[in-house]
Amino acid sequence: MALKITKASEPLTVEQLVVCIYGPPGLGKTTLGFSARKPLVLDFDRGAHRAAGRKDSVQVAAWADVTNITAEDLAPYQTVVVDTAGRALDVLTADIIRRNPKMGRGGALTLQGYGQLKSEFTAWLKHLMTMGKDVVLIAHSSEDKNGDELIERIDMQGGSKGEVYKVADAMGRLTMVHGNKWPVLNFSPSDAAFGKNPAQLPPLQVPDISTEPEFLGNVIEQIKAKLNELTDAQREAQEWMNGWREKVNNADSAEAYTDLIAESQAAPEQFQANAKRILMQAAKKAGYVFDKDSGAFVDSEPEKKAAHA
Repeated sequence: MALKITKASEPLTVEQLVVCIYGPPGLGKTTLGFSARKPLVLDFDRGAHRAAGRKDSVQVAAWADVTNITAEDLAPYQTVVVDTAGRALDVLTADIIRRNPKMGRGGALTLQGYGQLKSEFTAWLKHLMTMGKDVVLIAHSSEDKNGDELIERIDMQGGSKGEVYKVADAMGRLTMVHGNKWPVLNFSPSDAAFGKNPAQLPPLQVPDISTEPEFLGNVIEQIKAKLNELTDAQREAQEWMNGWREKVNNADSAEAYTDLIAESQAAPEQFQANAKRILMQAAKKAGYVFDKDSGAFVDSEPEKKAAHA
């Protein structure tokens, strides 16, 4: 099978995202999950009944409840919410030990069992992503100390935590700000907390979800729009540079290179430095130098060229 290459000038449209939301208990993470677009919550924590604006959910009692999710199951939905990813790992842990008691010892996984946990959870996440839906991973946070500084992390076991960090396109943490009634959702990383903010969103005040029932869905759409905007800009930049290189390559005299100077100066600001660099390199390779006094390209060795002619 021939290798399918996506050209630099072709768009890479972002149609689905994996978003991780984490924070301490009691800040409304499940309620926030229900504010995604057409969500189906896989309720591993069995706490959907406490959420405001509750929508469809799966009450997960065992890993077998979610092992064989199909596209038909998810057809009415746009977002799959895993609540919480840490509890999902606990349920999967129990299932691994049930299937193979040698993977556990005293109710905990062995080293080999942790490897199996990471492998199966990663495969399950990839399976969800193949359904063409946005995936929201909700997680509790844990606090570690680095000297006197508190460090916020996702509260998950084993190497699967690292897989979540890698697979998430965006990662935000819920925090309470003194004096605010509602928490703040912050995607930006800091010295004391992880985050991924590809759209460079500012900290977002989470509203009363009853007034904005698709708050998280709108945030996800903002991230997609920003990523696709960057894609369009990158494509336009690549197309402009390709056109410029063609013009430079077609130049065949000092006068032709000189004529391109004004065009390089009139190029969009973000292209001017590269346009000048490409022009200077091409002219030098063709045997011309820029004469500052005349503001034009001239033969670098006119006597030698004349003698050779």
